[in-house]
Amino acid sequence: MAEWFSFVNDPAAWVALATLVVMEIVLGIDNLIFISILSNKLPEEQRQRARRIGISLALVLRLGLLSLVSIIVQLTEPVFSAFGQDFSWRDIILLVGGFFLVWKATKEIHHTVDVEDTKDNMMGRAATTTFASVIVQILLLDLVFSVDSIITAVGMTDDITIMVIAVVSAVTVMLLAADPLSRFIGNNPTIVMLALSFLLMIGMTLIAEGLGFHVPKGYIYAAMAFSGIVEALNMLARRARKRKGGAGAH
Repeated sequence: MAEWFSFVNDPAAWVALATLVVMEIVLGIDNLIFISILSNKLPEEQRQRARRIGISLALVLRLGLLSLVSIIVQLTEPVFSAFGQDFSWRDIILLVGGFFLVWKATKEIHHTVDVEDTKDNMMGRAATTTFASVIVQILLLDLVFSVDSIITAVGMTDDITIMVIAVVSAVTVMLLAADPLSRFIGNNPTIVMLALSFLLMIGMTLIAEGLGFHVPKGYIYAAMAFSGIVEALNMLARRARKRKGGAGAH
């Protein structure tokens, strides 16, 4: 047990822990947006349960992968080559996850903008989506994001205790933020389209990473933050117009 907490007297280990916690939380944002969008398609009484199950599965997967960290490290080793490019199991997982996200986001954008097609529209009736199908989709993306998360952790530290604390901290933040984020997305239709655009961008980033093109995460999150700020300003402007219109009516 003493070996597990041997890092407490090492200032460098605390810096590594703080940095890794922040990185894990940031990486968890992608996962949380996907879980929030999918859970909002379910009937109201099932949404919170779906979010909690999805996030719990993310924690279980991450901790399970940490127990297999020696195998996870080997996922970055090439297993075959094609078109002059080496591909590892990590690349394959990222490609599959990326194409799934692009397909899912494109499908949802189509259903959202096509007013005649409300069968699977997040603005339409949620009862057409089954609880089991949502959990399966969340589990698939949990696996993709978990592999990326653990490989990031392994690249920053070799202390398993620091990795476990960082992962648990990030998933705890996801659990606390899930309900407020889902309500916010559900109450603001324009945010749904913005979130779907984020998923589309994240999917393309995963595909690029899987093909060997490194995309600095800072660029992705800076673009997401900028888009979020612009949308927040638009929301404030719409509310101001409504208040002005209401005052004018009186």
